[in-house]
Amino acid sequence: MKQIWRNCHVATMAGGEYAAVERAALVTRGQHIEWVGAEADLPRGDEAAEHDLGGAWVTPGLIDCHTHLVFGGDRSQEFEQRLQGMDYAVIAAQGGGIASTVRATRAATEAQLYASARRRALHLLRDGVTTLEIKSGYGLDLPNERKMLRVARHLGQTLPLTVRATCLAAHALPPEFAGRADDYIDEVARRMLPVLAAEGLVDAVDAFCEHLAFSPAQVERVFQAAAQLGLPVKLHAEQLSSLHGASLAARYGALSADHLEYLTEADVRAMAAAGTVAVLLPGAFYALLETQLPPIDLLRRHGVPIAISSDLNPGTSPALSLRLMLSMACTLFRLTPQEALAGATVHAARALGLQASHGVLAPGKVADFVAWDIAHPAELAYWIGGELPKRVIRHGEPVCATALD
Repeated sequence: MKQIWRNCHVATMAGGEYAAVERAALVTRGQHIEWVGAEADLPRGDEAAEHDLGGAWVTPGLIDCHTHLVFGGDRSQEFEQRLQGMDYAVIAAQGGGIASTVRATRAATEAQLYASARRRALHLLRDGVTTLEIKSGYGLDLPNERKMLRVARHLGQTLPLTVRATCLAAHALPPEFAGRADDYIDEVARRMLPVLAAEGLVDAVDAFCEHLAFSPAQVERVFQAAAQLGLPVKLHAEQLSSLHGASLAARYGALSADHLEYLTEADVRAMAAAGTVAVLLPGAFYALLETQLPPIDLLRRHGVPIAISSDLNPGTSPALSLRLMLSMACTLFRLTPQEALAGATVHAARALGLQASHGVLAPGKVADFVAWDIAHPAELAYWIGGELPKRVIRHGEPVCATALD
């Protein structure tokens, strides 16, 4: 069905820029964009349904490219502990951190995980998110990783959201493998990944490269297994220390390296050469009271695309608003509002391998967009909290998130 969306202004985000078209219109046919431009140049054609957007600013649908949205329980007590001065590594060593969420996730049924994850997904949808990534990594054995990934797939089938599922089985060492990290990596690489990939549950593979998780050599074995399965890779890298995981990720052509507070210039050069996206996660930086800033100027200088994501997870970034992350990226990391919006659209699409279809408003792209009742796109990062009036369009059709509650 052809539809015309008129009386608006459009921030196409082509090339990472607003590329603003004022007094604009869009034409969609089915699930795709057919035309974008000045309303005065709207081509004549066959009959179409028309929508008056009331002078709204239209952006691509927001893309949350790094979430841990499926999990059991919460870790609000750890939040209190961190505020009292306890270090994240100490909490993890005492059985908290990821291990506590693993216990809660293993204890939850698939239906329970779906119900809680759906509530969180609806928060993001109401915030203008039309595409998101969901990682596993709180199961840490085959049955429970499968359970998490099945929930991610189910969310994509039952909500008006495009969902990419990432296997993060190499997230932490499960208790049954205590002291046997290499054996667990063998389990992930030789058994879990092949089975989950064969079941169609995996779009990408991730790992946590850090002193309290897995070494670069161990991560490389996971990456080698992913390559044999034809799966792209991503990496949690340089969050708490410099292990040059980002350079390792770049050697394997990773879609993204994420966190990156301790990134070196050598790592940045490697990412630039590989086309690996830098995914910055201001929610975790904020919640962990970090002081080591990601090297934004180095990333800019070397032309590394910068994405912004919520890192929605129960322990270190219980963030239910991607738009709030845009604001935090500006205030904490000194990004411009334009850079922040590009980070949640065009660059986030690239971080998921979706740059051919998502993240930009242009003919041939998927018709995912948001019509915001704002005076300028910078307002998306300017307002702190609250809900901005908007109309969410996914695959060419309006979405009413409140009707899904």
